[in-house]
Amino acid sequence: MERFCTFFAALNGFLAVAMGAFGAHGLKDRVASLPPEEAAKILGWVDTGAKYQLTHAAALLALASLWPQLAPGPATVAAHGFAWGALVFSLTLYAMALGAPRWLGAITPIGGLGLLAGWAALAWAVKN
Repeated sequence: MERFCTFFAALNGFLAVAMGAFGAHGLKDRVASLPPEEAAKILGWVDTGAKYQLTHAAALLALASLWPQLAPGPATVAAHGFAWGALVFSLTLYAMALGAPRWLGAITPIGGLGLLAGWAALAWAVKN
């Protein structure tokens, strides 16, 4: 599972930095013609997605390094919650920012629930 955590940390970290940079530079030009509140919403989606994704990339790296000290069952749940939760949460936000249908916003909280499950499982995984 350490390899799983490290791979998904790298994947999430890469995507977070790429989308954060795109949001800060390339996307600003694309939304310049929109009403200011709409442009701010779109840029906010990318910013939020990148922050959560990068945070959980770091959490996955920490989880990989702590693995020997954790109960394997709940630690595995935590790894999957962080990896898949970050992808679902962030990718749905990025997709909407790039013009995908807004109904994807109904899927975003599923990713958030995965992240919450990851944190709860990490707490459960701590060996006494």
